[in-house]
Amino acid sequence: MAAHPDVRGFFDPATHTVTYLVSDPATGQAAIIDPVLDYEAATARTSTVSIDAVMTAVREAGLTLVMVLETHAHADHLSAADHLRRTQGVPIGIGESITAVQAIFGPLFDARDVTADGVAFDRLYADGDTFALGDLAVEVIHTPGHTPACVSYRIGDALFTGDTLFMPDYGTARADFPGGDARTLYRSIRKLLAVPDTTRVFVGHDYLPEGRSDFRFETTVGEQAARNIHVGAGTSEETFVAMREARDATLSAPQLILPSLQVNIRAGAMPPAEPDGRVYLRMPLNVI
Repeated sequence: MAAHPDVRGFFDPATHTVTYLVSDPATGQAAIIDPVLDYEAATARTSTVSIDAVMTAVREAGLTLVMVLETHAHADHLSAADHLRRTQGVPIGIGESITAVQAIFGPLFDARDVTADGVAFDRLYADGDTFALGDLAVEVIHTPGHTPACVSYRIGDALFTGDTLFMPDYGTARADFPGGDARTLYRSIRKLLAVPDTTRVFVGHDYLPEGRSDFRFETTVGEQAARNIHVGAGTSEETFVAMREARDATLSAPQLILPSLQVNIRAGAMPPAEPDGRVYLRMPLNVI
C-alpha cells in the first residue's frame, strides 16, 4: 500500500482556511478536504473562485476527484462541498456525530429541512473507520472538543487535523461552541500525538502569531508534541483546560458563524428557496 500522498494546500486569506487536495500518486485518485465557498458578507453573494482554483489543479495534474471530506461543520466559512457534489458527482463524508451539531443548530435557524440524522451527507464515519483513496488507506479519528463532530483523517503519513490543532506557535482550537469542551479537546489531541512523530500534520487554519509574517499549515506530530504552545512539552490536562477556558472567554464569535453554520449543517447546500424563488439565510437575533 502506498503511504505518502501528494498534498497541496490552498489558503483562503479571507477566512484563513486551508483547503487540501490529497491524491494517491499510484492511481491519481484524489480527495478534497474542507473546501471553501466564497461568501461576501456585505452583499450576501457567493462565488466559486476558490474551489475553481482547486479543480483547475485537479485537471492540470490529471487527477480523478472521488470524494469530499469535511473535518467538521465549520463556523468560519461556507463549505463548497455541495457545489462539488453537484458539479463533480462525488460523495461528501463527515464524522457521524454531525447529527449532534444538526440537533443543536437546526432549530436555531428554524431549518425545517434539516433532520438530525446526517442524511444531508453521503457518508458518516465512526472513529476507527477505514476506507481507500486509491491505494492509500484513510483512517478516521474522532477528535471532538472543538465541536462534538470533529474528525481528523490520517492518510498514509499525512494527518489532517481540521480545527483541532493549529501550527505549534499558534496552538489549538477554541472549545466554547455549543457541544465543545476543553477537556475533551485535550484528550483528542493526545490521540493525535500518539501517532509516529514523523507523520506530517496539515492544519485547517493559520492565523499569524506575533513574530511570524508568513502563513504556514504543515508541521509534524513530533514538532507539535515538543513545541505546541498549548499542549506541547508534556502540558498537563488541568493546565490545558484552565488555559483554554480562560482564553476562550476572551474570544468573540467568528464573523461568519451565522451564515456558515446554517449552510454547513446542510453539507454546504443552501436553504430551500422561498415562494418568491429567492434563497434566504436566517439571522436569528441575540442568540450568539
